Amino acid sequence: MALEPVSIRKLEEQTPDVYEAVVVMSRRAKQVLNNRIIDDMMITTEDVEMGVYDQIDEKNPEDYEEVDKATTVAVNEFINGELVWKNTEEGE
Repeated sequence: MALEPVSIRKLEEQTPDVYEAVVVMSRRAKQVLNNRIIDDMMITTEDVEMGVYDQIDEKNPEDYEEVDKATTVAVNEFINGELVWKNTEEGE
């Protein structure tokens, strides 16, 4: 699930500043990644709280679920206009 080339014109539809677009997308990618890590930790914590210490956690290849990369999700959300951000320098 690779990221397709993105036209600069599509980025400029959301904001005229390309650097601002990069910052917004990178921060969103970090949020997506953090949410995935937290979800994984919650699942692991539930197993520990139930007292399952002697079982080996075997991962079945059939259970593998491929998800989009965090950067791909962030770029797609930005281009589709799903992200809302506030430029703090404009307010000063």
